[in-house]
Amino acid sequence: MVAPPVLYNGHVDFRMRLVLATLSGRAIKIDRIRSDDMEPGLKDYEVSFLRLLEAITNGSVIEISYTGTTVIYKPGLIVNGTVTHNCPLSRAVGYFLEPVLLLAPFGKSALSLTLQGVTSNGVDLGVDTIRTALFPIYNKFGIMRQELRVIKRGAPPLGGGEVNVFLPHVVLQPTTLHAAVKTPSVSKIRGVAYSTRVSPASVNRIIEGARGVLSMTGCETFIYSDVARGEESGKSPGFGVSLVAEARSGWCYTAESVGGPGETPEDVGERAARALLEEVAQGGMVCRSQVKTLIVLMVVGKEDIGRVLIGKGVIDEGFVRLLRDIKTMWGAEVRIKEQETLDEEDEQAEGLEEYVVSIKGVGFINSSKKIA
Repeated sequence: MVAPPVLYNGHVDFRMRLVLATLSGRAIKIDRIRSDDMEPGLKDYEVSFLRLLEAITNGSVIEISYTGTTVIYKPGLIVNGTVTHNCPLSRAVGYFLEPVLLLAPFGKSALSLTLQGVTSNGVDLGVDTIRTALFPIYNKFGIMRQELRVIKRGAPPLGGGEVNVFLPHVVLQPTTLHAAVKTPSVSKIRGVAYSTRVSPASVNRIIEGARGVLSMTGCETFIYSDVARGEESGKSPGFGVSLVAEARSGWCYTAESVGGPGETPEDVGERAARALLEEVAQGGMVCRSQVKTLIVLMVVGKEDIGRVLIGKGVIDEGFVRLLRDIKTMWGAEVRIKEQETLDEEDEQAEGLEEYVVSIKGVGFINSSKKIA
């Protein structure tokens, strides 16, 4: 007997619920999508993501109601392959790439994905942040060799950017994360400041603004400059910066900022630097842009208990909804316990409000690879 689809209401966590459905193999039904709005139903970027999901899977069935307020999704097998996808300008390519990264390691073959559109918009994760902050999280779970190449940068509103992502490492299941319960000490700060169709001096001004804030940390700081020219500069002027604070243990914190109307490059650099310091001050092993990826990879791991330390700042409504969705899909529960006081020599954790998250993996097996 075929199990009925899992029911959800509203558009919140649309991408993550589709990802969890694909990994678990369970059908879902999402209704009342913006049913009370002036423009009800799916947005263009949500429909676009469904098309991308259909392109990297085989046998998926997607049904959308006439009004667009209800979606039924029956997942197929993740096959990956070579895919080119034109993203709508309403969202950056990171909106599409972030969930695909969770699916690609469990496909039948490697994924070579080319995404076209806006590369950074200040709302979705920028391509530089994905490369420097999300890829290291996957490495912790034994998923390696990711490659991301920015062929063209594209600023809003007209975009014109192009990114190629090559994900060759296909695994049966991620490894279990053990003993990640000590606050990492930041040893260096790296970053990329970029510009498209504006004066190259803007990049130097961004770097100066960020350095002015980060100098107080005493950490070695190096921010690369990337001035896009000609065909590589997309269709709209823009600038921004992505920063990452790295620890020797391989963990990192990240923040980014994109220039808006009337903002100076110095404003953008300073805002990103302050946001980075705020993420570091939260404590834990990961920042807000990494925690959902981390939790999902822990859940689909081996039937072993994994532990990780997180700061209070990452526990928000979205985090709680994710835990509830995970319990709905797999029946897995997550234990959150306040971090005990460490020894007196550990000054890094002093004054931080941190929690140890313990998760027993569901023993997920990559069915696509198993069949192959």
